[in-house]
Amino acid sequence: MSDGMLTADQVLVKQINKAIVLNTIQKNETVFRAEIAKKTGLNRSTVSGLVDELLADGLILETGIGISQGGRKPVILSINRNYGSIIGVDCGVNYILIVLTNFAGEILLERRIPVSAADLPEERIGLLKQLIQETINSAPSSVSGIIGIGICVPGIVNYEEGLILQTPNLNWHNVPLKKIIQDQFQIPVLIDNDANAGAIGEKWFGLGKKATDLVYLSAGIGIGTGVLIKNELYRGASGLAGEMGHVTIHMHGRRCSCGNIGCWEEYAAEKALLNFISENIGNYPATGFLDKHHIGQLTVFEIVQAAKAGDPLSIAALKHIGQQLGIGVANIINTFNPSTVIIGNTLAVAEEFILDELKAEVKARCFTAKYYPITIVCSALGIYAGAMGAASLILSRVFAAPVTQQKL
Repeated sequence: MSDGMLTADQVLVKQINKAIVLNTIQKNETVFRAEIAKKTGLNRSTVSGLVDELLADGLILETGIGISQGGRKPVILSINRNYGSIIGVDCGVNYILIVLTNFAGEILLERRIPVSAADLPEERIGLLKQLIQETINSAPSSVSGIIGIGICVPGIVNYEEGLILQTPNLNWHNVPLKKIIQDQFQIPVLIDNDANAGAIGEKWFGLGKKATDLVYLSAGIGIGTGVLIKNELYRGASGLAGEMGHVTIHMHGRRCSCGNIGCWEEYAAEKALLNFISENIGNYPATGFLDKHHIGQLTVFEIVQAAKAGDPLSIAALKHIGQQLGIGVANIINTFNPSTVIIGNTLAVAEEFILDELKAEVKARCFTAKYYPITIVCSALGIYAGAMGAASLILSRVFAAPVTQQKL
């Protein structure tokens, strides 16, 4: 072997170190070589060489001159926002939200359209292809074009294969979505469930940046959880962890769309909110905000609007859902001992009505929370948590091993 040839182990170490340097630059808006060495523990010559390679690859830029600490003024390094674009898609039960971000995760374009849960998989996929193509056509020019497409769905997903095993609220079974989209566009595609994507999105761009152990609760038409342990997404033995919406909380309760009886999401998701209103509409003063004959068509946004206007039934319904969410969150905290729980998806828009009720239930039911502080908040990403999380699937893969070293 020649002196200049690296062994396989040395190549791997270099790739890892390169990813560490890139990650450090991504997490710090203004940083220079000496700071990177200090933050990472790598020696300065190693950092300098890796930075030079990242500059040559176009992944980072020199963006200014820092203040001298007694020697030469340091050069400030930043992520190259125009290195490439990422498409993130939140394929919800009754909507599709698609965003185009730059390499720094800033939204450049977005589109949200309503869809029907009754759509056949081929109909939804056809629309998805159309929206992706329109987004590609509208993308600004960049060094590497579209780096990847991330898609999240509300269901059970084989992440490695990009296979949607089941979506209880959409009635999809064994849909090879990754292959379908990747074959269509010849762009790398990653698929995950909405809760996992939301957890990654919160870690990258939301309120979970500083948390090493967090749980993201996706509370909408269904309920799911994404669990980060020591900054890593916990997937379980077969990649299917986090289906907390389908834990049984009532042994002889309502039948869930998954086939089980008494699932948590039957009592704490959007359907439970509508059920409460339907069952109690005669027990509260009529204010005109809710029409008994259109309860099935009400949206969470309309109910929140009515609650803000003072409608007592809407307020009571949202507080009830907050309590039901709190029961499950207490179980989650007892199980995973996270430092942070972030509530996302549509029910998060009702923060002022549900959050205090949720916290009260946690305080009453969660014995572990008595011994350490826990942060429970609603997502700052709002309706974008899923789509930004989907985009983060691509970004996190790139930053784990730069695109020049590893295929997505």
